[in-house]
Amino acid sequence: MVGYDPETKCVSSVEAAAAGSASGFVTRVLVSPLDVIKIRFQLQIEQLSSRNPGAKYHSILQAVQRIFREEGLVAFWKGHVPAQFLSVGYGAVQFMAFENLTKLVHHVTSYDARDSFVHFVCGGLAACTATVAVQPVDTLRTRFAAQGEPKIYRSLRHAVVSMYRTEGPRTFYRGLTPTIVAIFPYAGLQFYFYNILQQFSEWVMPAEGNKGGNVTNLVCGSCAGVISKTLTYPFDVFKKRLQVGGFEHARAAFGQVRTYRGLLDCMRQIMREEGPGGFFKGLSPSLLKAAVSTGLVFFWYELFCSLLCALKSTDSTRKKEG
Repeated sequence: MVGYDPETKCVSSVEAAAAGSASGFVTRVLVSPLDVIKIRFQLQIEQLSSRNPGAKYHSILQAVQRIFREEGLVAFWKGHVPAQFLSVGYGAVQFMAFENLTKLVHHVTSYDARDSFVHFVCGGLAACTATVAVQPVDTLRTRFAAQGEPKIYRSLRHAVVSMYRTEGPRTFYRGLTPTIVAIFPYAGLQFYFYNILQQFSEWVMPAEGNKGGNVTNLVCGSCAGVISKTLTYPFDVFKKRLQVGGFEHARAAFGQVRTYRGLLDCMRQIMREEGPGGFFKGLSPSLLKAAVSTGLVFFWYELFCSLLCALKSTDSTRKKEG
């Protein structure tokens, strides 16, 4: 169902966008706590270890307990409103672009739209398009998830106005360079491995049919998310560090803060002060999130597309009978 298929395709671009939005919305509600923990880990300068007395967070369980104790249950959904705008917008643009790009490749080139390499390229391009469209919202989401108590931003509107007045319009695109550099291979690999794993599952269980299709989509999506996230993770750390630039006063309660002049300076400082391990801070909650979120995104997208196809088929049957 993911990508253009001339033999079974029944979902339009608008319907793909709607399915992508719905998939992003449901998934975001479920994975928001993991996202908050991941961001807190990525932004911590101190080593993620209980042996480091200056480190605020040591492990996933300890971070959950501390955030809950200091900030309450609602803290796990900090920045959820801009995050939902991000997920809904990103899902709509990404899947609509992916469907159109694979269709274009099928009709304009000699490549098969169902080929794994085509899914890699089209998936990467679709994600880049979606990223540029929602980057300002992603920056807002990161700021909300990163701030401690007392809050610097009281609401989404207050954050937008404050950031624009004090830092200028370019602040909404902080971290865009590492995001674009990372998102193409990350998203491309997601679609690539999802396609390969789906083909493998059909080869292993050819008689399974639609019986276990939803579970297969979830498992294939989860595995694709873990593989792609591991391969491209350092760029996600760079993006988060750059996005909170100029926001140091709100980070004081979490430990040390740093100011970076750009992507290369960020890489140099992390390597010098934190070592190679600094590039993979927050990897464990990130992989957990990637497994859950990517699996759920593909699961819900396929499910919503199937429902839309079923509705269209029912309407067509009624019209013929009428």
